[in-house]
Amino acid sequence: MMGKPLERERRFFGHPWQLSSLFQIELWERFSFYGMQGILLIYLYYQTGEGGLGIDKAVAGGIVGAYGGSVYLSTILGGWLADRLWGAERTLFYSGMMVMAGHIALAVIPGLAGLLCGLVLIALGSGGVKASASSMVGSLYESEELRPLRDAGFSIFYISINIGGFLGPLLTGLLQNRLGFHYGFGAAAVGMAFGLLQYARGRTSLPPTPAPYPLPAGKGKIAAAVAAVLIASLAVAVGAGLINLENFSKVLLGAVILATLVYFVRLLGGSGVEAQNKRYITAYIPLFVVICIFWALWFQVFTSVTVYFDETANRNIGGFTIPVSWKDSLQSLWVVLFSGLMAAMWTKMGEKQPKTPLKFALSVMVLGASYWCFVPFIASGAVMPLAVFALVILGITIAELLISPISLSLATKIAPSHFKTQMVALNFLALSLGFTLGGLLFKEYFAVETAASFYRLIGTAGLATGAVLLALVPVLNRLLKGVD
Repeated sequence: MMGKPLERERRFFGHPWQLSSLFQIELWERFSFYGMQGILLIYLYYQTGEGGLGIDKAVAGGIVGAYGGSVYLSTILGGWLADRLWGAERTLFYSGMMVMAGHIALAVIPGLAGLLCGLVLIALGSGGVKASASSMVGSLYESEELRPLRDAGFSIFYISINIGGFLGPLLTGLLQNRLGFHYGFGAAAVGMAFGLLQYARGRTSLPPTPAPYPLPAGKGKIAAAVAAVLIASLAVAVGAGLINLENFSKVLLGAVILATLVYFVRLLGGSGVEAQNKRYITAYIPLFVVICIFWALWFQVFTSVTVYFDETANRNIGGFTIPVSWKDSLQSLWVVLFSGLMAAMWTKMGEKQPKTPLKFALSVMVLGASYWCFVPFIASGAVMPLAVFALVILGITIAELLISPISLSLATKIAPSHFKTQMVALNFLALSLGFTLGGLLFKEYFAVETAASFYRLIGTAGLATGAVLLALVPVLNRLLKGVD
């Protein structure tokens, strides 16, 4: 059987030593993911003479949003495989291999064919990695002794995401600038291969994670048949032109909304879910909506903020032009610097720290205020100094730290015993909805000529969402009593 019992004496800063193995695989998976993500939008809208595909900018933003939404939608599949078939640890390892294959496809297959093949493989693999890794982190903190460290543990785990997110765009951006986009994609593949090698060396130290709710005998063939029908139906729809680059975002949005409704109906109507869990999940519904809104607004970092940094910001320092993707490295650097401080702060505050609903409300309000900082510069025609731009990205990062690791932690706390990994997948569905909506928001409302109005819109949306959630905080705290 894979894994060993958690050893009490092996700790770092009070946390289980096994967290380090999960830290490494997530670091390198995020290195490859964010390295590719940092150059994806400009690869789509740069002209072919510049090495890109020459796609319309608005359509390109919608594609990036749909891709991001697909990554988090595929956490449903990853969660199902972990809970019903392979267990979290095996799902994590196999999914990492699929991510590597996707980056190889982007690197070696030219044009639109390589883009579609690579993005599909990466989306499917990344969904499995994220659902399984987060569930396994939660499993390290099941004991009464370690439970108070859960939020801090997820914040430490979040550092790994952003170390990878810092290094990946640095390297891919340099390679894209000097050698071309496909060399950048190739670097992402190498990073993922290294991560898999490192993870394979530490797999035996992880706790056993068999499928907690395995399929009954004979049901595997039925599941495979259903999957084959779905794949064939999708292929037919694409071949007939019913699904294309123009409408894929809206089709995906409908699919994610349907999947979300099915999950909540199962959780609230299922006979195997205890009354206490149903109370927690009822409180989770408005928080889920806030998470969706947050990520729809946050996603503009990958779209409108990327366009601003590419076309408006002065990226020249002493004759060196900063690659566009380094903007993403800057954000990850802020996360690395501040997530440890916030983890230490939550640990020190203990039971006195703000409850989850208040953290969420502060998060969307800080995000909205950060976007408002763009307005006076764009409206006056002035160029935002790089130092100010860095501080705005810091504000967006603080907002992210107030919601992203905390939402993961909350999902593992309120999950029914037989729904652990799939509860994490449900949390990621909020990101899927958010990213898909964010891509549509950019596609429908953003234009360089009216960028100030766009930032007013998303800034006000963040502030208003936070204000509404603040009013609901007392009610949600009562419903979640016993969780934090």
